[in-house]
Amino acid sequence: MRISVFALSALGTALLSTMNVQAADVPYYNPANPASPSGMTTGYELYKTIGCPGRGILEAPCAAPVEAKAAPVMKPAEKPAEKPMAMPAAIPAATPIDSDGDGVVDAKDRCPGTTRGAKVDANGCELDSDGDGVVDRLDRCPTTPAGRKVNAQGCELDGDGDGVVDALDRCPTTPAGRKVNAQGCELDGDGDGIVDAADQCPNTPAGAPVDDKGCTLPKTLTLEGVNFDNDEDILRPDSIAILEGATATLKRYPGFKVEVAGHTDSRGSSAHNLDLSQRRAQAVMNYFIAHGIAADRLSAKGYGETRPTSNNYLEEGRMKNRRVELRTLD
Repeated sequence: MRISVFALSALGTALLSTMNVQAADVPYYNPANPASPSGMTTGYELYKTIGCPGRGILEAPCAAPVEAKAAPVMKPAEKPAEKPMAMPAAIPAATPIDSDGDGVVDAKDRCPGTTRGAKVDANGCELDSDGDGVVDRLDRCPTTPAGRKVNAQGCELDGDGDGVVDALDRCPTTPAGRKVNAQGCELDGDGDGIVDAADQCPNTPAGAPVDDKGCTLPKTLTLEGVNFDNDEDILRPDSIAILEGATATLKRYPGFKVEVAGHTDSRGSSAHNLDLSQRRAQAVMNYFIAHGIAADRLSAKGYGETRPTSNNYLEEGRMKNRRVELRTLD
């Protein structure tokens, strides 16, 4: 037992001697730590004997800490090459959607269903250069004046199809196929007020009054076709067309004053026929007044059987004698 204690004691003394010898030369541990925030190894403040020259680990602390040794400086050539920091890849921006492919994104497109290939404005709507409501792509008349009414092709309306648009047509109800002038009115070569298509006398002298057929108006105009049944003063339906033409003639010459003259055949008494002719003349005069002819331009007079134009012994002659005439008054 004594031998063991003695051996251990001797071993410990040898170790301490060895440590002292090493400590006398250089610190066995350098507390300096360049990577530490404090510049020293953690725990040094607690165990200040660490690194004390000539001190053992179990001896009293050093009076002052050993000056830290600077970390060895590497030559530039010895410094490890630094790798460039990799930049994070940029996130690509979302591509705006243009559903109809007109060059205007959906968020700004006011006309999102534009036909492919059509020209559009900044709002994505098709161009309408003349502002008529028909886009240029469909507009066959692209220079229509502002405010004009147009059809689906963008062309101005021409209601009667005479080639003159309604906005300029002074005669908007011209019959189909008639020749017209720049105002859309039928041609009247001799200027008598009867258009060429209806003028049976197309070379009437200038200024000469004419009837509804364009022929020179005589002093006495027989209303052929204005007939009455025997002993009647009621206008027959087949007389209306003749009276319409006569009304148009009277309107064309508003300065004319006219006598409406009634006639009968020879059957019956003279007094009766005179009264009957008066009533027939009055019936025609009333028609004119009802259709816009001023009453002060007209007068009605019955002549009875006194002025026959045909043979009263024949039925055909008697029918012709039952007539009404228009006589211009100077």
